[in-house]
Amino acid sequence: MTTFSFDIVGFDLDGTLLDTSGDLTAAVNHALADAGREPLTVAEVKPMIGGGAKHMLALTMAATGGCSDEEFSRLYRLMLSYYEAHIAIDTRPFPGTIEALDALASKGVKLAIVTNKFESFAEKLVSALGLRDRFDALIGGDTMGKGFAKPHCAPIDEMIRRCGGGRAAFVGDSIYDIQAAKNAGIPNVAVSFGFLMQPVEELGADAVIDGYGDLIAALERLDSN
Repeated sequence: MTTFSFDIVGFDLDGTLLDTSGDLTAAVNHALADAGREPLTVAEVKPMIGGGAKHMLALTMAATGGCSDEEFSRLYRLMLSYYEAHIAIDTRPFPGTIEALDALASKGVKLAIVTNKFESFAEKLVSALGLRDRFDALIGGDTMGKGFAKPHCAPIDEMIRRCGGGRAAFVGDSIYDIQAAKNAGIPNVAVSFGFLMQPVEELGADAVIDGYGDLIAALERLDSN
């Protein structure tokens, strides 16, 4: 039984639960090398993460001189293939993630992941890290069909349905996350340590945390509002 009224807490994956920046940068740079371009740093790639792999590569190619549609399609396939084969080399949970998940689970809260990463990639990644059994639902950017990834509310609505209904909150690091939660009409928390495309204050989240040690208290404050 929960001590506050949230039955479900959902999380974004990249930049929220997991620091995937090293492995994503390696995949991007694999494609760039094939295109004869200089590699990007992790710091350069981080703000490009969040809208899905195709969006990330599009931003990468635009930043390094652009490319034809044909070359983009080839590089996209190359990047995905490399990433799938090297998906959990450097990826780790952010500090305090496991403890926060344990604390929520101890309150009877159902946990879920809603990501714009392909569902199959997300499943492979969280399974490789031994985390899959912690989550009652995992929804990817392609789960709901084309055009229904975050910031659309459909993935959040499906998260709530798969978790059996109840009062939900969502935690993320991007405008896609916060807007999806708002579109679904649920409270939301932004993490300041994620792959921010803009200052965290500009996301318009209901609460902001600087570390997972602050999550329970933030949810309790939202619960009392």
